[in-house]
Amino acid sequence: MPGHGQAVRRASATLLLAAPLLGATPATAAVSGPITLSTPGYQLRVDTDRLTLTTQRADRTVLATAPGAFRFRIGADWHIVREVTGSSRDGDTVRVTAATDLPDVTVELRITLRSDRYDVTWSLSGARADALSTAYDLGSAGHWYGHGENSDQTVQPWPLDSGQIVDTAFSPASYQVVSPFWYTSTATGLWADTDDPMDVRINSGGNGLGEFTVTGQRPAASTVFVENTPEEVYRDHIALVGKPERSDTPYEQYATPLWNSWAQLYGEQTQQNVLTWARALAGAGLGGHAVQVEESVIAADFGARFPDLPALSGQLRRLGFDLGMWTGLYVPETAADFSEAADHGYLLKDPSDPTKPCLFTWWNGRQTGLIDLANPAARQWYTDDLKAQTTESGVAGFKFDTAFFDDRCAPYPGATRADYVRYGTELADEFDLQGAGLRVAWNAAQAKGFATRTADKPTTFAGLRAAVSANLAVSTIGYPFVETDMIGGSLSYPPPTKEVLARWAQAASLMPLMYASTSPTGVRDATTGRWVGYDKETVGLYRSAIATHERLAPYIWDQVRRTLKTGDPIMRPLFFDFPKDQASYTVADEWLLGPAVLAAPKLDEGTTRDVFLPTGTWRDVTNGKVVHGPVTLKEYAAPLGVTPAFVHLGAEGAAKAYRALARPGAKR
Repeated sequence: MPGHGQAVRRASATLLLAAPLLGATPATAAVSGPITLSTPGYQLRVDTDRLTLTTQRADRTVLATAPGAFRFRIGADWHIVREVTGSSRDGDTVRVTAATDLPDVTVELRITLRSDRYDVTWSLSGARADALSTAYDLGSAGHWYGHGENSDQTVQPWPLDSGQIVDTAFSPASYQVVSPFWYTSTATGLWADTDDPMDVRINSGGNGLGEFTVTGQRPAASTVFVENTPEEVYRDHIALVGKPERSDTPYEQYATPLWNSWAQLYGEQTQQNVLTWARALAGAGLGGHAVQVEESVIAADFGARFPDLPALSGQLRRLGFDLGMWTGLYVPETAADFSEAADHGYLLKDPSDPTKPCLFTWWNGRQTGLIDLANPAARQWYTDDLKAQTTESGVAGFKFDTAFFDDRCAPYPGATRADYVRYGTELADEFDLQGAGLRVAWNAAQAKGFATRTADKPTTFAGLRAAVSANLAVSTIGYPFVETDMIGGSLSYPPPTKEVLARWAQAASLMPLMYASTSPTGVRDATTGRWVGYDKETVGLYRSAIATHERLAPYIWDQVRRTLKTGDPIMRPLFFDFPKDQASYTVADEWLLGPAVLAAPKLDEGTTRDVFLPTGTWRDVTNGKVVHGPVTLKEYAAPLGVTPAFVHLGAEGAAKAYRALARPGAKR
C-alpha cells in the first residue's frame, strides 16, 4: 500500500494554537486546558485531562475519539492512557506526551495537519506494546460506512453502526474484500496506514464504539480526512491507494451473465451434469458468455468426473458459452498434487517448523496448504498448470477463488503481505477471469481493474439484502466493478424460492455485472437431494432481467470508462450524489448506478415498497411519469414483474439509460 510519501493533494494548513505549547514538561505534570489546533477548514481539540481528540467543522463536532480512547496491551493485560503531560510544535506538526497507568511508561503522539486531513501517529516509550488500540465515538460522526465485507457472510450492516462488525483477523490476507478505510455521514474518514493484521470492532455488543487495534510492533498510524461530503472523502482515499488503470473485464462480460456451477451442482460436479445444466440454460434462452465449472483439476477424482474437458469445451461453445474453471492456491492433503507440492517446498511453511508445510482447516473441514507465490519455483509450477489447462483442455478462463497468503503461515524469506498480493494479482492478470474477477484486500490490486465479487450469501431475502449492502461497501472502498454472490445465493442453503431468485436477478440487472448459478429451469436441493422446479413465469422473469441488463450495457460501459478517469464507484449510495438529503444516509435498499439511474428493486416479500427519491427531477421507468424530489413514494407498486427504477433527468447518460430501461409503450 502506498505510504504517506506518495504524491497526492495535501496542501499545508495554517496552524493556529489556542493553548500554550509546552516544552520539557515533567512527566508527572498535566497540561492545563485543551490544545486547539485550527485550520481554515476545521479545528482539532486535544483534551489534556485524559488524552482525546475532537474534530470540529463550523463549530460542529464531526468526529471524536471515545473517553479512554487510547489503550495498549502488554502480554494479556490492557492498560490506559491518561493525562497529557507535555506538548511541542514543529511547523504543522504537534507532538504530545501522555502518562499511562504504568510507571515510567508514556505515550508519544504526533499530529500533522493538512488542509483537508491530519495524520496521527502514536506509540509507547519505556515499554513495548503487543497491541495499540484507538476507539472512536460512533455517534460523534453520524453514520459509518466503509470497511468492506463483513466476516460474517450472512449479514452486512448498512450503515455499519446499524448493526455490529467484529473482525479479529482484518488483514491483507483476508478472504473478505476489505480495506482499512472508514468514512462517515459527517464527511470525515479514517484510513489506517498499516499492512499488518488488525482487530476491528464496530458497535461490538452495541457499545457505540469504533475500535481499531493494530499490533504494537510499529506505531499506530492513521489519516483522518475532513471534507464537506462523503464523496470527497472517498476521493481522498482513492488518491492514496490508487484507481483502476483499465477494466480487466471486456464489454461483452459486462453485457451478459457469467454462469458458475457452484450453487447449481455443489457436490455433484460432473461433466454430464454441467452439460445438462448448460443445455437447459441455452434451451430456455438464458444466455451468457461463459459457464464456469466450480471444481479444481487437482482434485483426486477430477479425471473420473471430468474425463474429457476438451469435448466439454467444444459442446459448451456450440451452446454459446466459453468454458471456465475454478482455481485457487489451496492444495488439500487429499489433492492429487499435494505430495509433489509439499516435497518440492511449493507450499507456505509452518511458522514453528519451516521444514513442514503450513496446514490449516479449509471451508470443508479438510486440511490444506497454500501455494507460496513468493517462491519463484512454486509460482512457475502453478502458472504452468493453468497454461496447460488453456492450451490442452480448452479452458478459456478462470475463477480465482483464493487468498494469496494466510496469516497462520510463515512468509517466504524477505516477502511481505503486500508482495503476496502483488504476485497473485500479476499472475491472475495473465488469464481471462471471465467477469468472476478477483477477491483481494487492502486495495492492492486496483490498478489491474479486476471485477470484484462479494462473498457467498444465504439463499434468502436477508441474503439478498446483505449482498446489496456488501456491494455498496466494497464499491465505496475502491472496488468499482462489483457483482454480488451468485444470483439466488449459495452457502449450501436450500435453493432460493421463486420470489428470491427472480428479485435477485432483477436487482443484479441494475448492477455493473451479473453473476449467476441457480437455474430458473430447476435445481437440485443440496440439503435434501430433491429436485426443485420453477415455473415458466420464473424463467421469463429471469430472462427479462438478463435482457434489461444487456440493453443497459452501453450505459454501464460509459460508467466503466468514466471510472477509469475519476476512480468513482459505479454502484454507489444515494448520499454520494445527494449529500444534502439527510434521508439518503440510511437508505440500504436503493442505489445509484452511475449518475442517471436510481435502482430501487424489491428486496423482500410483498408487492409494494417505499421509494425515496433525492432532490431533482426523476422519470419513473415503470410508467413514464415525472416525479420531483426529495420525496418518499409510499407503497409503490412492485409486483413480481416490476423492478422499480428511476432516471435522473438532466444527468449525464439519462437519455441512454431511459431508452434501455423504459417499458414498451412508456412515454419517452
